[in-house]
Amino acid sequence: MIKQLVKSAEKLIETSKNIVIVSHKNPDGDAVGSSMGLHFFLKNMGIESTVILPNDFPDFLKWMPGVETALNFEKQNSQSVNALEKADLIFTLDFNSLSRVGDMNQFLEKSEACFIMIDHHQQPDDYAAVMYSDPSIGSTCEMVFHFIKAFEKVDLIDSDIATLLYTGIMTDTGSFRFPSTTAVTHNVIAQLLNAGANNAEIHQNVYDANSQSRIKLLGIALDNLHVLEEYNTAYITLSQEELDKNNFKKGDTEGFVNYALSVTGIIFAVIFIENRQEKIVKMSLRSKGDFSVNDVARDHYNGGGHINAAGGKSELSLEETVTQFISILPQYKEALTA
Repeated sequence: MIKQLVKSAEKLIETSKNIVIVSHKNPDGDAVGSSMGLHFFLKNMGIESTVILPNDFPDFLKWMPGVETALNFEKQNSQSVNALEKADLIFTLDFNSLSRVGDMNQFLEKSEACFIMIDHHQQPDDYAAVMYSDPSIGSTCEMVFHFIKAFEKVDLIDSDIATLLYTGIMTDTGSFRFPSTTAVTHNVIAQLLNAGANNAEIHQNVYDANSQSRIKLLGIALDNLHVLEEYNTAYITLSQEELDKNNFKKGDTEGFVNYALSVTGIIFAVIFIENRQEKIVKMSLRSKGDFSVNDVARDHYNGGGHINAAGGKSELSLEETVTQFISILPQYKEALTA
């Protein structure tokens, strides 16, 4: 199936003069890695492209190869808009609904360009001429590798591309511990290592470069951990005041929710993070086994994602959001305690 998709994509690529690659708002390792990895692959084919990210991404990803060349839609708006208006082919990576790009959405919706989607989230919208969508795969970076392989051009994966794709796979699979990590994933990783990815260095750059303020914020988050044993559920809260007191930077709370999920007996974990500037409470939801946080996020929090990892938001206050969250748990009790 992917070979048929790639044939269609290849025709679009060959006939396009202005290719743009975009990813979702608040880009993570998979979003940045897949976007830049595809960009460098096209470059190695002799094809130019422009990467546009809706906004900034965490400091612990700033070391990734080539990221300084990506346009930031918020900070480089005129350049980004110009590239989008000229585009005749737009790749959308690591998201499947145009609403996921924030203010850039209006330019994508009115664009006359053809779209190619590469994404691993559930329930994709129908906007792309070529749609490579597979929720069973643990990361978009792994999908980009399969995309390249279907082109029969794996030899064009250099050390930069290997590093970018490895980083995205590593971060989106929780360092290869999530159920979506398969034998195929490990086979892809082996090929990326052979192509020049330095796994020890990548892990150190992502996970071992914590600021003092981030460590202190983690301490506060753990102090705010609440366990609801009746529902095998745990949650963490972080208020805007707590974030401000600890010099919060984008990405500082990455992975915090996993500490709640690691508590013995916990199946469902959530972190609630207040964002007064956007007037929302951001949520990251995680689970074990068959309990679908994607369903919870879609049904209650205008979000979504995967069975075991999803995101959402609430326009209530932090306190009201937590109260509302606790109020919905009874409807999931059977699934959480089975």
